[in-house]
Amino acid sequence: MMDNVIFLILRRMRRPLITLVVIYAVAIIGLLTIPGRLPDGTPWRMDIFHAFYFVSFMSTTIGFGEVPHEFSDAQRIWVTLVIYVSVIGWLYSIGTLLSLLQDKAFKQALTELRFAKHIRKLSEPFYLICGYGETGGTLARDMTDRGRHVVVLDISEDAINMTKMANLRDDVPALAVDARIPQALVEAGLERDQCDGVIAVTNDSWANLKIALTAKLLNPDTPVVCRAESAEVEANMASFGTDHIIDPFETFALHLSTALQAPCLYLLQQWLSGHENEMLSEPIYPPREGQWILCGYGRFGKAVYRRLRQEGIDVVVVEAAPELTGRSEGRFIEGVGTEAVTLEQAHVAHAVGLVAGTDNDVNNLSIIMTAKALNPSLFVILRQNLAENERIAHRVGADIVMYPSSIVANRIRSLLVTPLLSQFIGLASNQDDAWACRVVSRISGVIGERAPAVWEVTIDDEQAHAVYQHIGRGHRPLLHHLLRDPRDRDQRLDCVPLLLAREQSREAMPSPDTPLRHGDQLLFTGRYRARRRMEWTLLNEHALAYAMDDASDHRTLLGRWFERLGLQ
Repeated sequence: MMDNVIFLILRRMRRPLITLVVIYAVAIIGLLTIPGRLPDGTPWRMDIFHAFYFVSFMSTTIGFGEVPHEFSDAQRIWVTLVIYVSVIGWLYSIGTLLSLLQDKAFKQALTELRFAKHIRKLSEPFYLICGYGETGGTLARDMTDRGRHVVVLDISEDAINMTKMANLRDDVPALAVDARIPQALVEAGLERDQCDGVIAVTNDSWANLKIALTAKLLNPDTPVVCRAESAEVEANMASFGTDHIIDPFETFALHLSTALQAPCLYLLQQWLSGHENEMLSEPIYPPREGQWILCGYGRFGKAVYRRLRQEGIDVVVVEAAPELTGRSEGRFIEGVGTEAVTLEQAHVAHAVGLVAGTDNDVNNLSIIMTAKALNPSLFVILRQNLAENERIAHRVGADIVMYPSSIVANRIRSLLVTPLLSQFIGLASNQDDAWACRVVSRISGVIGERAPAVWEVTIDDEQAHAVYQHIGRGHRPLLHHLLRDPRDRDQRLDCVPLLLAREQSREAMPSPDTPLRHGDQLLFTGRYRARRRMEWTLLNEHALAYAMDDASDHRTLLGRWFERLGLQ
């Protein structure tokens, strides 16, 4: 980067510098050759040191006077001429320098230099986010809110400027550059040990593919998470070992299938993946009996259609451009769905569900309003494409709002920030809905109306120093000791243990009487204040001893010293 800056300076300032050198050289030569005369009439010539000294302060208009002796008229004429020429030379040089400072390429080089310097100073782990659109912006905020560091690359300078206006909780290094260029990823810290993962969420699936390929070649051990919205790109990514590939349309279709089969499990997923301070969602029960209408048969529509058909649901497809999307196997009506006549052809009055799934938010909202006027009892799913339409999207009365960027961001956040959550959801998916309902009931008993906190704890010397040391001394702390309030051990913290990961085993909803071991990984959910108080028990040996009711161990160091002296 420094080489680029120096090259641009030398290239643009070459002529001005040569001009100044020539002016100075000619001025000095003139002073060396033009003779002077002392007051007594003795002739003298200026030596090269005094000539250079005089030209130096004279050309910069400082003006210390004639040195080392008074000049002759010939010397004064020469100096007068040099003054005007040197001033012109300096104006030319300064003007060129100011022009250089405004040059877009030079400013980009300086920005890249500052960015690279910032990256070199990073000493803590960070995630490299490629693409700062709606998904990348949501993800950057979620990650920084949870104490994770991120570095952002985006091809749009406007998007990068948004990082400075987003009021993130961390200083986020960001650079406007094409993330498909391998050198850009290297300069962003791809090859550094602190890089915990690469997240490719640009709006171009092929660009995400190039980023994933570059990351796997330059740093094979770094996890790579990519957004892909086509089966071709997804298969290509999987072929070279991309760690996680997320298709928002297939992900939502899977969620819809879960809601149809196990409403409590769907609710559990929504609660645990919710944003901080977000209101808890209410249970939903999509109808399984009756006809559904699907408006829009693009990538999203096809994914939803397959899932609904797998559930044995009769689906009528409404599509305005079948020559582009193709036709479904079942009933198919050509049209947008915003007009009552089209929906009436699909027998909306007798339908039980409607999916407004086009790539146009205005059309989707119009479809729902028209359909609701014809059949107010419809169960409605809305596809929201742009974040700016969030307010009106939630006012239209949809039962489920599908926002692709939010789905991708939530999925990536759970994979990278709380990986045990994905494992817990996987185990929960193998249980029946009654089991999920009991878990939901337990969680609702300890949280309020806001989305609960979800956090992980590893029993090691860093995250759980007190527990780790107690186990090392032969004590047997149990899981329920962590669930006690360190201020009053008779009170239970407002949290629920969801998962215990030990070596190769995974146990959902572990028993409170489970003994803890070195290396155990635990997943909790509950109130945020419960998380803060649990950290006290995890890290403070006296707090843990109090929670364990170990009277000999929760004394202060001074108290133990008095006890050894027999003063207690």
